[in-house]
Amino acid sequence: MPEFDLTAFSDALAGLASAAAPALVAVEAGGRHGSSAFHWRDDLYVGASEAIETDDAVTVTDAAGKGQAATLLGRDPTTGIALLKTAATDAVLQTAARPVGAGALALSVGRGEAGVIVGLGVVAEAGPAWRSMRGGLIDRRIRLQASLDPRLEGGAALDAGGGLIGLVLFGPHRRPLVIPAETVERVVTALASHGHVPRGYLGAALHPIRQAEIHGAMVMSLDAGGPAATAGLVLGDVITAWDGEPVEGVRGLIRRLGPDSVGNTVVLGVLRGGKAEEVSFTVGARPAREAGHGDR
Repeated sequence: MPEFDLTAFSDALAGLASAAAPALVAVEAGGRHGSSAFHWRDDLYVGASEAIETDDAVTVTDAAGKGQAATLLGRDPTTGIALLKTAATDAVLQTAARPVGAGALALSVGRGEAGVIVGLGVVAEAGPAWRSMRGGLIDRRIRLQASLDPRLEGGAALDAGGGLIGLVLFGPHRRPLVIPAETVERVVTALASHGHVPRGYLGAALHPIRQAEIHGAMVMSLDAGGPAATAGLVLGDVITAWDGEPVEGVRGLIRRLGPDSVGNTVVLGVLRGGKAEEVSFTVGARPAREAGHGDR
């Protein structure tokens, strides 16, 4: 069995981080903890929406230690992606040649005040497309087993060849996950064009209902002229099904209102005055000012 060369392995990891360094910037926004971003193309940088609010003044620091203002072009809380515009670098991270699988090495790279930050881990889980708690469609499930510096949020995850896997974020309980490059590409295109990602819009405030035999979401108010009001929903209706599939509560309904739902016509199962009814409902597009927020 050949002897493992730990020094060569260490040097290889350091080389990957060094090669990625010119594409990375440190992000300071709104007095929160620092985060990272990486150059996508032209003068566009991808970061973490959780680390940047809409009204924040944003400053980025590049590989030369130069700080400069950045403009937030848009953020999509449903996928965790923020898009910044600032002076471009020539360095771009090339997308990984093939999807990573469970057990593959993953190097997380970002930038802090003093330079590059690196975290090493493995892909703990690699699976099919999934929806976030806010309804965003993520093209692949990639969860990391790694202990990462908080400033790596918004940084890049690289495979063993230095290829970009995707954007590093922190999920529930600060578990690191990766938003894959194909999702980033789709969301960046929308943010660059519109400043937000169009999402499904119900036009109703909801309250979860969990009784012995009734699970669903009760309509508490309706937006005048909104899709729910237009479809004929009324106050007190309890939405229990979406195209025949049970709705377990508000969160389950919101997950169905992703970007790909806009314009679709679905049949809602509704309890009205204790009587089961069906309502045909066409999903609207959430107004830009509300994108990513609320139970509506």
